Amino acid sequence: MAADSGLKNPVVRFLVLSVALYAVWHLLYEFVLRPLTALDEWVVTLLVRFSEIQLTWLGYPLQEFGDTGWKNQVGIAPSGGITVGEPCDGIVLFVLFVLFVALFPGKSRHRWWFIPLGIASIHLLNSFRITALALIFFYRPEWLAFNHDYTFTIIVYSYVFFLWMLWVKKCMEPQPAEQKPQP
Repeated sequence: MAADSGLKNPVVRFLVLSVALYAVWHLLYEFVLRPLTALDEWVVTLLVRFSEIQLTWLGYPLQEFGDTGWKNQVGIAPSGGITVGEPCDGIVLFVLFVLFVALFPGKSRHRWWFIPLGIASIHLLNSFRITALALIFFYRPEWLAFNHDYTFTIIVYSYVFFLWMLWVKKCMEPQPAEQKPQP
């Protein structure tokens, strides 16, 4: 009975469902999607292509890389470049964002546009991050590790947090106020 009353609390229910669904996602990802699909490779290739477009628009010559099977490197010639690994593709951020928006109260009609727009904007921000890291590697390679590990991690996670707060402030269904008995 006590466990049931805890799940009636919306905060507890949200946290339990979030953790449970993230665990299901993680297992599905590790044992099905990752080994049996090219999801990570597809997302990384898109990120690298977007970064190459940005660097080209900025007037930088692109570093040529040999055929590695899939496109996971970007750089400015002749500096070499950076490798975009699976942990940096943003898929985990997409899932965390979707889980929060899907499980937190809000109008369903808003989810249909907010989730795809949020994922697309996170992906675009991640491509800007990769472009910036390629520029950092070109101009100051000794700054790469710090900016990768700290600066851009803070920026990207802050942006996802901003999207969550935007969802809460603008799209969440107002909860009816509890009626207190009149004396």
